[in-house]
Amino acid sequence: MSGDLQVLVVGAGPVGLSAAHELARRGLRVRLVDAAPGPASTSRAVAVHPRTLETFDQMGTVGPILEHGRRNEAFTMYAKGRRLIRLDADYATMPTRYPYTVIIEQTRTEAVLRAAVARLGIEVEWGVRLAGFEQDETSVRAVLQHSDGTEENCVVSWLVGCDGGHSTVRKRLRLPLIGESRDTWMLADAPVTTDLQPDSIYWVHTGSGAMMMVPYAREGRWRLLETAPGTPDAQGAAHDARGVAMRFSARLSSGLGHEVRVGEPEWTSVFTFQQRMVPRMHEGRVFVAGDAAHVHSPASGQGMNTGIQEAYNLAWKLAMVEQGHAGRELLDTYGQERVPVGRELLGSTRTATFLVQFKNALASLALPAVFAVVRRVPALRRAIQRQVLGSMSGLRLNYAKSSLALPSAPGDGPARAAASVPHCSPGHRIAFATAVLPHAAGPRALGEELRDVRWTLLSAADGRGRAGAPAQAAAEAADRNAAWLSVRTVGGYGWAGPAPLPDPDGALCEALGLVPGGWALIRPDGYLAAHGARLSGQALDEVFAALRLLPVPRRVRVSSADGAPPVLEVSSSVFRPGQDTVNTVAFADREAR
Repeated sequence: MSGDLQVLVVGAGPVGLSAAHELARRGLRVRLVDAAPGPASTSRAVAVHPRTLETFDQMGTVGPILEHGRRNEAFTMYAKGRRLIRLDADYATMPTRYPYTVIIEQTRTEAVLRAAVARLGIEVEWGVRLAGFEQDETSVRAVLQHSDGTEENCVVSWLVGCDGGHSTVRKRLRLPLIGESRDTWMLADAPVTTDLQPDSIYWVHTGSGAMMMVPYAREGRWRLLETAPGTPDAQGAAHDARGVAMRFSARLSSGLGHEVRVGEPEWTSVFTFQQRMVPRMHEGRVFVAGDAAHVHSPASGQGMNTGIQEAYNLAWKLAMVEQGHAGRELLDTYGQERVPVGRELLGSTRTATFLVQFKNALASLALPAVFAVVRRVPALRRAIQRQVLGSMSGLRLNYAKSSLALPSAPGDGPARAAASVPHCSPGHRIAFATAVLPHAAGPRALGEELRDVRWTLLSAADGRGRAGAPAQAAAEAADRNAAWLSVRTVGGYGWAGPAPLPDPDGALCEALGLVPGGWALIRPDGYLAAHGARLSGQALDEVFAALRLLPVPRRVRVSSADGAPPVLEVSSSVFRPGQDTVNTVAFADREAR
């Protein structure tokens, strides 16, 4: 069964499912195993933040997430029976087509992702545990133990551990979890009768601590979080469903200032969370992602979101190397980019944890005065809203310090127009441009283009058609590298370059700062890698070399009566090298007038 496998993914939670999906979508042969007997029936994570929604859009899975979840656009705080403040969603400085967080049970998110991987031919193998592995320069030899006790040897090119906080993969690699243990919290999913509008997350100071309330899409169902269970035997108290309901009802009624009735929880969990992370995320041919690499407080709902971003970051790099389109050193950038994110995450969740807990009883006296000032100063309120949202949304995450972010094109000079556009600099997410006039043709077409599994080279038409050097360079790049590079010509008419991307009103060029003949190179995960003011073959060669990419020999040739370069169009946004075809269409060359 494992003779032709390329990747073994261990762990079928949201992170492992995302990794398996993106590896398979890029044409790799993947096996997905999980030690559990079947899918989880309870949900730890409930929030899908804007950047993850953008990622799900690229994966083609965002539709069911939006359908089954509830959009949250506010954070409201209460203390001593008074509403302190409502902080509404404000993404003005972080443009996105998804300016909200979706509240959805992790079980539903996993179901959506399982259906997605099944469409790619992957079924989760439940009851299969990783017992151990060894690796050398060419392969990984894993020992899998089935639920009936039988063992199986599985040989693969790569192993990805997404097996949670008690990760076998991490332990076998001897990667230490560095950090500290923190406080004990209680989670519960329960029916709640309240006058609160279910369009916000609520923080309620109860006197000695705080509680949080998160509304599910199911009417009347809420996720409740108590930061101070208040008993030496908290785990035992969690099993007393009636007692939990009575205590939650009393505390929420006191903090909110109106009667709240909490029904017996469908599920409760008491846990002592930790704030820990690994110092590196791979050894040789073995990688870790998600909770296998970092564990932390659930205060800002970052765990699942961060893990999915890691899976996406790793998958395209692994596919590029396995398929021979990039050097092995590209894989080093996985840890280089994601370890600093994990480190920053621990800091931000530590701050969020402190703010959420507010154990000091005096806090309920001081908070009304503090937020009275915030309400009276609009600029301060906006700053707080944007800071809170920015830290949770994932939209400010960038790889500007990565070696895959080139500050200017080698040999081409800086792209002054692009450099002057907010958000548009190497290492930053390019999806911001799809939110600028989202109904305009150019931004809409870019959103569709980002679903392609390949790198994207955007080349702005310079009005000279085939006679222009940028059009020639774009055609050459498309001809040589169709397996891993999508080349799109923005704007222009007639034959302005390969695979036209419509931008009739110039909205996309303006958003990206693209001048005629200019270009932008976008990574498969939607981050800008490089841009320049004038596209040329030499500039691209130097950029590809700096990014560890390996241009392939000329593989597609199309002859036409007038010798026009071909326009290359993939059969769908799910392009799998070796399985899907590249359709070539020759267009008559018409010079710009």
